Amino acid sequence: MSDMEKAQHRKPVVGIVMGSDSDMPVMSKAADVLETLDIPFEMRIISAHREPDIFYEYAKHAEEEGLKVIIAGAGMAAHLPGMCAAIFPMPVIGIPMHTASLGGRDSLYSIVQMPSGIPVATVAINGGVNGGLLAAKILATSDGELLKRLKAYSEKLKEQVKAKDERLHLQGYKSYK
Repeated sequence: MSDMEKAQHRKPVVGIVMGSDSDMPVMSKAADVLETLDIPFEMRIISAHREPDIFYEYAKHAEEEGLKVIIAGAGMAAHLPGMCAAIFPMPVIGIPMHTASLGGRDSLYSIVQMPSGIPVATVAINGGVNGGLLAAKILATSDGELLKRLKAYSEKLKEQVKAKDERLHLQGYKSYK
């Protein structure tokens, strides 16, 4: 059994929720990061507006199910992250989705402007990768092995930038693709 398969068979510690399957391209990036870092997660499509009873039960029972962090993506009015934070007592990370009408600013403002007492950590519009990384960093505060994997991930990013810089110097900017 591969490490990825093992991670999927362990009890999830991160919940990834989105209000629509149209959010999947962004939210799957958060899942990819969690998978890379060997963090077990679950992914759900739950609408705070269209099925509030199902949403409420999910958020209410997430802690007892073992979730430590919820990553919630939402567009337009973007109630999903804030409602998660109102019910779930642990960290919630909001990912505002790009929207056709306002370019995601509506989603961003809805998520970052939570009332006092209901914090939602918010990443960039369509920031799936950073949502996954922030969840990992939160979990790494109490998991030394995960912290090591995060440091290795960061080192890999550093090496990728070095390689691109070296290629730029060798090829020149006109040939760089």
